[in-house]
Amino acid sequence: MTDAWFDNHCHLGVDAPEVVARARSAGVVGMVTVGCDLADSRAALATAEAFDDVWATAGVHPHEARDGVAGLADLLDEAVAVGEAGLDFHYDHSPRGAQRDTFAAQVSLANQWGLPLVVHTREAWEETFDLLDREGVPKRTVFHCFTGGPDEAREGLARGAFLSFSGIVTFGSADDLRAAAALCPLERALVETDSPYLAPVPHRGKPNEPAFVGLVGTAVSEAMGLPVGDVAIATTANARAFYGLDAQT
Repeated sequence: MTDAWFDNHCHLGVDAPEVVARARSAGVVGMVTVGCDLADSRAALATAEAFDDVWATAGVHPHEARDGVAGLADLLDEAVAVGEAGLDFHYDHSPRGAQRDTFAAQVSLANQWGLPLVVHTREAWEETFDLLDREGVPKRTVFHCFTGGPDEAREGLARGAFLSFSGIVTFGSADDLRAAAALCPLERALVETDSPYLAPVPHRGKPNEPAFVGLVGTAVSEAMGLPVGDVAIATTANARAFYGLDAQT
């Protein structure tokens, strides 16, 4: 019997019908497609509307932070979370000041609306933690595509956040990430593909899709030293509770 998985962070596009069908065949019981700017968030919400097992967020990615958050609040009645939002000091596609302002605004929106916050952080851990502390960490916060090691994991967990593991956990070079997964309590863990990016081994270098989330979950179970089925059950329940989906059914 195939384990049931929930891909809590992906980016579905125009090929969503085929991608969703393959995910269902692989035992994926739910997907959250994530908005990265206003237009992308509207598209994500439209995609979610078309499928019973797909939900959507609305947010402004740090790459697009220069455009601010005008109009974002208008989408939040339909969204299950704010984000992805955060800081990316690796690419710096938007000025850092704009990144900070746009991230802070989305933390505020998540708190005002009582919605989860989906955080993207890259090469900006200290600044991310500082901003969250200053603005107030939303009750439901997830560090998506978690790429830190044990120290960053402890800092995130200390703030009540969830850690979401992607296909990177399957990469041979990701020992620090697997060490972080090993110390993450199962009740605070989520799994994702971040598709179409970051395909897990053995699909690395190819387009990713939600059907592969079980490979991520298997790697997380190995790092945790737990049965795969237990991780599938727990992370699926965690995702449904985190995004408030049980209240919608």
